[in-house]
Amino acid sequence: MSTMILLYLIGGLVALVGGGELLIRGASKIAAAMGVSSLVIGLTIVAFGTSSPELVVSLKASLTGQADLAVANVVGSNIFNILFILGACAAFAPLVVSSQLVRLDVPIMIGSALLMILFSLNGNISLWEGAALFSILVIYTIFLIYKSRKDSKESNSEQKEVVKMTPKVIVTNLVFIAIGLGLLILGGDWFVTAATEIAKSLGVSDTVIGLTIVAIGTSLPEVATSFLATIKGERDIAIGNVVGSNIYNVFAILGLSSMLTPSGLNVANDLLTFDLPLMLGTAVACLPIFIVGFRINRWEGYMFLGTYVLYTIYLILNATEHAYFENYKSGVIYLVGPILLLTLSIISFQAIKQIRNFRAQ
Repeated sequence: MSTMILLYLIGGLVALVGGGELLIRGASKIAAAMGVSSLVIGLTIVAFGTSSPELVVSLKASLTGQADLAVANVVGSNIFNILFILGACAAFAPLVVSSQLVRLDVPIMIGSALLMILFSLNGNISLWEGAALFSILVIYTIFLIYKSRKDSKESNSEQKEVVKMTPKVIVTNLVFIAIGLGLLILGGDWFVTAATEIAKSLGVSDTVIGLTIVAIGTSLPEVATSFLATIKGERDIAIGNVVGSNIYNVFAILGLSSMLTPSGLNVANDLLTFDLPLMLGTAVACLPIFIVGFRINRWEGYMFLGTYVLYTIYLILNATEHAYFENYKSGVIYLVGPILLLTLSIISFQAIKQIRNFRAQ
């Protein structure tokens, strides 16, 4: 391993941690000053900012004639966000879930996945469908900010900290956010570059690198931000970042990419038959898990992480046409799949029971 590659690797990690720290600090202070909840900041500014790498990759792919890569990038990132990031954060510390996520944001995340599948059925997401997706994001963002400020005024609830909304406070923390986002994007790029070079030196194929390191690399800002937010106790930002990023990825990234591609975005058949349904399934799974106790427990975090490991192995074996792929696929479908479905069915039953008890009170 050369010294330069090692410096890129270490520098990337330092930039990710530093960028996440600045982004969370600036975003939480802006939230307090504007009377907007940390959850809404996580769903908007933080989520949109940490999804910048996905936006850059997808737009570049669309403009260079690799439109199908833009779709694959969004699908892979959304699966990673829920299964790995949310799973890792919950495994580290159980996450308390806001009731707003259950009532509004998770259903919208599920709806975005359904809408993406609907638009993809003909194998193409057109310019007009992209415009519709982007318009939904604009309406959703405006509604979130309006609702949060209205709720804050009506409840007169005390913030965790009182911050006066002065020009100095706003400008200072906007600078923190901008620098934080810049460090996150730079750190992610350095880390991916170094990790890719290391993988190539070990003889790992470009296909496997693309399916693993590069796909995960564009989500490194979300990893750093959500994990640091969990450690600092800003768990609304941690969960809001994941849910908001998934919503943003579909509505903004796919919307803009398809609007900039004259022929629209092509959707590969493999994505339509396997990865897109999995993306929808992970979004749907969040709802009952969030409802039961309004928290994500450690064992549920481990379940998410385990599922992502199985999915990654599936991708690698399929891409490399490994001799054991069919056996592995059968094991996942006929053994692991039923266990996961049974577990989610039990959680869903508990969620329905909890809703009924709540309504009866």
